[in-house]
Amino acid sequence: MLETFRRIFQIPELKAKILFTLLMLTVCRIGNFIPVPGINSEIAVSYFMQTTGASQNLFQLVNIFSGGAFSQMTVVALSVVPYISASIIMQLVVALLPGLQRELRENGEVGKRKLNKLTRFLTLVLSFLQSGLYAKYAIQMNQARPGIIAGELLDIQMFGVPWLFIFLVICTMTTGTLFLMWVGEQITERGIGNGMSLIIMIGILSQLPNAMGMIFQQLNLDSQDAGQMNFATVAVMFGIFVLVSVATVMIIQGHRRIPLQYARRMVGRKEVQGGSSYIPLKINYAGVIPVIFASSFMMFPATIGQFLGRGTWLTDVANMISPGNSIYTVLYVLLIIFFTYFWTATQFRPDQIASEMKKNGAFIPGIRQGKPTQDYLESTMNRITLLGAVFLALLAILPALIGRMLGVSPTISYFFGGTALLILVGVVLDTMKQIESHLLMKKYDGFMKHGRIRGR
Repeated sequence: MLETFRRIFQIPELKAKILFTLLMLTVCRIGNFIPVPGINSEIAVSYFMQTTGASQNLFQLVNIFSGGAFSQMTVVALSVVPYISASIIMQLVVALLPGLQRELRENGEVGKRKLNKLTRFLTLVLSFLQSGLYAKYAIQMNQARPGIIAGELLDIQMFGVPWLFIFLVICTMTTGTLFLMWVGEQITERGIGNGMSLIIMIGILSQLPNAMGMIFQQLNLDSQDAGQMNFATVAVMFGIFVLVSVATVMIIQGHRRIPLQYARRMVGRKEVQGGSSYIPLKINYAGVIPVIFASSFMMFPATIGQFLGRGTWLTDVANMISPGNSIYTVLYVLLIIFFTYFWTATQFRPDQIASEMKKNGAFIPGIRQGKPTQDYLESTMNRITLLGAVFLALLAILPALIGRMLGVSPTISYFFGGTALLILVGVVLDTMKQIESHLLMKKYDGFMKHGRIRGR
């Protein structure tokens, strides 16, 4: 492993990409310590911890995704959740409009740039909306715990509304989200890995010290009295951590091999003998994207409902679909399965594969070329996608269910299993694959030697 790291930094291009990525992620973390003007972060965090307590709460999940910025009311409190929500909406729009699909397929880069432009505009709209609701939520918090917002800002009102404070929150948080969106796109284009996923990952990792500190606090090692947790519970949570990590790697890396046969063909003046090969169909073609999409989709309406305060029907809906409730768990599982199929359907192109196979004289034994091959690939992918989606959903909810049975704090169960761990493992695997591809282009062995034995 040390030799591999040494080889990484011997490749100037790869070294520059990694250093650029680390620099951009560091800049993102700096934003977590810059509060909105007029906000007392210490009082805000104290009130947030007091109100959420040890129960499962939607805001705790949002806070983990934002790396603690949500509870501190910083300029990047919304993180990249508005961008992910905008991406989900645009993907659904593309799937529902055949004309837009055709334009994206025929125009290529032009259509992709148009889609990105629409996604950015929608991100701006969602950021504006969510930051306005966040300002209303902060005013409610200040009423319950005076001192969170500077009194000078609240004194400047119009029609009984502290417009200056709301304007500051909207401007700073919207700018913070757009800045993170730009950073994520720069990482994807000029760095290593998917920028948005890495931003979410670094936010989750930043909560590791808090989770570890909470474990030691609940073990109560400094006293003779029994703590809220014991070593048996810690052992079970560690076992779940290992199980979910291994299972995630197996699901993301696993694939089904579709055998191929090549007919004899002429290459120039020589006749090339037919051979055999295979098509690797991934069990989970979408990786951890369905988990990210499902989490963001559940956060968006529920967060709006909780921001609006009590007494509205949206608040009742938000309480029904908050983490820990049965309705939330069922909807979360269904959304993971839906987004797994949705992403696979939009990215996996059996018609193109069948066309390329026909051009190269390749065929699946027992299946005719053309439309029959396309139908076979599509039906096979649908079957293995169902298996991958169900396993992914089970891995996402299993640690939370076990944590609730063991009485473990949601902060600990969220981090050491389920959604957060799936995202961490998936993003790390995706980034390692990109690094490995650079190493292999330079004729070096990659990271995942054992995982590449079959491909050598």
